[in-house]
Amino acid sequence: MNHGQEDHGGGGCCGGGSHGHGHHGVVAGPGEELVTCAVRGTAQVKSQAEARGLTRDFEGERYYFCCGHCAELFDADPHAYTTAA
Repeated sequence: MNHGQEDHGGGGCCGGGSHGHGHHGVVAGPGEELVTCAVRGTAQVKSQAEARGLTRDFEGERYYFCCGHCAELFDADPHAYTTAA
């Protein structure tokens, strides 16, 4: 889901000044799955997000993040990113 996207100000942790939304050049290799950052809506390689601890389980669903900052934003107010707009 991609609700209530935050502005990280000046690019922040998520791609250093990326514009808009999308894959940020993320490409999944053979057998890899892409997931979406619950805060920014950007694509991430699922196995890499899991390896870096950038996942959260909330109300029976697993959410993925592109960086620690997005995970912290989610932790602070998960409903802002999981409630339908």
